Amino acid sequence: MNIDLDAVEIRVLGCLMEKELATPEYYPLSLNALLNACNQKTNRTPVMQLDEDTVLAALRSLKERRYVYQSDAGRVPKYWQAFAKDHDLGSRESAVLGVLLLRGAQTAGELRLRADSLCPFDSLEQAAATLDHLIALGLATQLPRQPGQKEQRAIHLLAAPTDGPEPETVQLVRTAPTPVEERLAALEAAVAALREELATMKSELQALQSPE
Repeated sequence: MNIDLDAVEIRVLGCLMEKELATPEYYPLSLNALLNACNQKTNRTPVMQLDEDTVLAALRSLKERRYVYQSDAGRVPKYWQAFAKDHDLGSRESAVLGVLLLRGAQTAGELRLRADSLCPFDSLEQAAATLDHLIALGLATQLPRQPGQKEQRAIHLLAAPTDGPEPETVQLVRTAPTPVEERLAALEAAVAALREELATMKSELQALQSPE
């Protein structure tokens, strides 16, 4: 499967896949909500500081590939991903792939822990089976076990080839998010969602107050 996304496209697609499962009530995402998701300081490896123009350029590229679509039905354009549906991914596959896109190389145990908030996994074996399915589809692969590592790490295969080592293979991966990090991530998502909801309410109120 020849998919060659750059780092920003991977971040944008990963965020859309994550938010579709994590906060379906606020999905599809506006540009502002998507920008906030891309620039989260928790649950992201590496941490990025993107601007609107950079995210818009990535969205245009993803729309050309038909991985992302845009709705102009409301006052603010909204974006949603079609990659999971087009590749026949269920919620568990989408959750695991999304975490790989957002966090880099990880073990099956780390994937279960981090994807469980998006789609519950009954066991480590279930998470491993989901990863195996992604590998069979050509969307992920297992890295060779490095000296000192007890378990193999998996990476996604959506990145464009580079002259150097794949970024995911050299990123530091923490064994598990701390409770403080989990609460901070939840708060960041809630604040972004509330801001989006407030902006929508203001727009609707202004429309009602405007003279015919």
